[in-house]
Amino acid sequence: MLHRSSVANRKRNIESDPIYRNRLVNMLVDRVLKDGKKSLAYQIPYRAMKRIRQKTNRNPLSVLRQAVRGVTPDVVTESKRVGGSTYRVPVEVVPAEGKALAIRWSLIACRKRSGRSMALRSSDESMDAARNSGSAVRKKEETHKVAEANKAFAHFR
Repeated sequence: MLHRSSVANRKRNIESDPIYRNRLVNMLVDRVLKDGKKSLAYQIPYRAMKRIRQKTNRNPLSVLRQAVRGVTPDVVTESKRVGGSTYRVPVEVVPAEGKALAIRWSLIACRKRSGRSMALRSSDESMDAARNSGSAVRKKEETHKVAEANKAFAHFR
């Protein structure tokens, strides 16, 4: 019988998507997925990437990679309860977890954005993140500021 901790620590094998043959795109598709409609979930990032190619005349995969790299946090804070009070303890982020956070924050920023379709909002957010601006990058900077402010509690790890 497997222990719960060994199952939780096992890495999931992420497959690559059919068109771009890229794991990052597949991670994005999996996070876009709602109500189990995978064909619709594939359409959104593909349309966004098509629009990125039209707008920037660059490879949309490199723009997407640059965007995710720009949003990926180095440190986050975790709540730790010590002696009746809760502290925000800064913790370094594992690269795989950082990438997942970056994708999640980008999609949250896309959904908050005003615009017609999710594909348009997603392409705009990706292009902004690649230029080091946009809501998702702001979220990363805020997270880093909070971690910096709570550096005194790092010994509670």
